[in-house]
Amino acid sequence: MARRTKVEAQETRNRILDTAEEVFRGQGVTSTSLADIADAAGVTRGAIYWHFRNKGDLFAAMLDRVALPMEEMIRRAADASTTDPLSSLRACCVHVLRHTAEDLRCRRVFEILLRKCEYVEELDNLSQRILQCRAAGLEMMERALRNAVHRGQLPPQVNARRAALGLHAYVDGLIYDWLLDPGAFALGREAEALVDQYLDGLSAASASYPAAAPRSTPKPASATASSLGALPKVKTGRPALAKPQR
Repeated sequence: MARRTKVEAQETRNRILDTAEEVFRGQGVTSTSLADIADAAGVTRGAIYWHFRNKGDLFAAMLDRVALPMEEMIRRAADASTTDPLSSLRACCVHVLRHTAEDLRCRRVFEILLRKCEYVEELDNLSQRILQCRAAGLEMMERALRNAVHRGQLPPQVNARRAALGLHAYVDGLIYDWLLDPGAFALGREAEALVDQYLDGLSAASASYPAAAPRSTPKPASATASSLGALPKVKTGRPALAKPQR
């Protein structure tokens, strides 16, 4: 009997979360009360408070159902013992894009996060958690890319931090644009090609930017060049101006 009660409790919890996704998506997070969710789910407010402390706690649980599997994938890609970190990172990014396009729950949650959520005081803890997840995701991307450089999968010129910032923004931007207009492009079908284009670009772009020479004490005449770090000199194609005759 105890086992059946536990199963039923889990079913009720899942029904509350499923319903919250629909209600949040329809009327926004701020405009939705726990009473609204209880009515839509066919449960009492007491049933909601049995499982969740408040709306922020419910929202966090809804997010965890989608985010936790993705976090685990990128954590594996960032593991220093991974022998093929670039393929692992690629698989993670492709999965996120395809999952957004093909999994209704994932799509709903991302749409709520990007378009239906105002981070007011009652969701302050959630806002902090999202920022922490973003920072952790960036750090793991950076570790995976650094590992790829270490294993020779990317050129040594690749700046892992900048590459991680770009990849994170790229994937986020693709999801945001697709949610605005799903008919604009086939996110799921194009996922592999979109991710490959970015990762291939890291190799191509880095190959044209040689690694910076070891730093030495700069001479006054080269002070400007030294301040630019590893940026290459750009040939303009213009002929050198002749010195005026005195």
